[in-house]
Amino acid sequence: MNATTAHRGPPIVPVPSSTAHPAECDEAVIVTTTAAIELSEEFLRDPAPVYERLREQGPVHHVQLPSGLAGWLVTDYTVAKQVLADPTVRKDVHQIRRIIDTTQTGVHAMGSDMAEPMLNTDPPEHTRLRKLVAKAFTPRSVTALVPRIEQIADDLLAAMPTTGPVDLLSTFAFPLPITVICELLGIPVTDRDQFRDWTNTILFAGAQGRETVLAAAADMHTYLCTLIADRRAVPGEDMLSGLVIATDDGANLTETEVVSMVFLLLVAGHETTVNLIGNTMLTLLGDPDRLTQLREHPDQVPAALEEHLRHLGPVHIATLRCTTETVTLGDTTIGADELVFVSLAAANRDPHRFTEPELVDYDRANPGHLAFGHGIHVCLGAPLPRRRHHRHHPPTRPVPAHKPRHRPHHAGMADQQPHPRTGRVACATALGAHA
Repeated sequence: MNATTAHRGPPIVPVPSSTAHPAECDEAVIVTTTAAIELSEEFLRDPAPVYERLREQGPVHHVQLPSGLAGWLVTDYTVAKQVLADPTVRKDVHQIRRIIDTTQTGVHAMGSDMAEPMLNTDPPEHTRLRKLVAKAFTPRSVTALVPRIEQIADDLLAAMPTTGPVDLLSTFAFPLPITVICELLGIPVTDRDQFRDWTNTILFAGAQGRETVLAAAADMHTYLCTLIADRRAVPGEDMLSGLVIATDDGANLTETEVVSMVFLLLVAGHETTVNLIGNTMLTLLGDPDRLTQLREHPDQVPAALEEHLRHLGPVHIATLRCTTETVTLGDTTIGADELVFVSLAAANRDPHRFTEPELVDYDRANPGHLAFGHGIHVCLGAPLPRRRHHRHHPPTRPVPAHKPRHRPHHAGMADQQPHPRTGRVACATALGAHA
């Protein structure tokens, strides 16, 4: 790895037992070698103490993630914005695969058409794709989604038991986004259970392994190609039809591009929604006064949403980027063909940007968080969760049925790390009737 500044890693410290709860671990989970700072699985569960020590060393650090990927980790808000908007730090999936295959021992890049949406492309290709997709995902179409999403949410809440503990993730956070996505795409009701199974395998494979993920991706790819052919023949009112018929100067998205856009919708719309719901409830379970505040002052919900996105957002480390030429990030100059990891979680808690960043404060004057990214790759669906709704919420009594536990680390996408403390917690609530 090429850099003009010497690496000054934190001291070697013991790695806590994997059975320990992050809140009980007093030591930052960092192991250093001469090559890079090796970050353990505990880092994914509770990164805050690690980032605190790294910030003392500077804004950019040579690290090896638990997945085995080695590269440069950005923890500073200003540098993160620089990287996210720098045209020389690119997301070309083919270049990233080449770098991984030639420089990363024991790490494999996902090799599927479904891993090549506009999320992993650069201009001018990215510009063309985003322009076409935007035709199917307009502000008007987003507004039209809201009533149906609210109905699905109400139905899921109504189906919950009115007494005893309820697993929020399995009964609400997981089924809500996948049901909405199925309706968006016009997936027939008879196919939805299978579609959910494929989605869960691809996104949450865990110990099932790479071959299982690729098999599920292949099956979903075959199914989507058939569905796309049907929509080309007889378009409907769903978003899949919108993607199929969208044109720009007479050009349409190819079949491969439409399939990859569906996969992007699954990654960006499903996993992140699960994580945001889990994160927010985890935070509110630990701060019941905040929950009472929102019930009594629903006009604060928009500000609360922005603050929870900042404080414990749905994505920890942004999708992979790589350098195409020598670039200076903070006080570190990095050569070409290096991987760059932008920690949105660290940037959103940078004390140089946010006063008392560890605290939840609904009255922050200028949130300016990076939970949706920044630059040309900023989340296309960001307006949807920001739609302001004043809805009646009957009294609820959230209580943890047990100490929240973490779901296994994401295995399907090596280059996108959902937030560690996040929707990966199985928190439980006791809900009042009609909650």
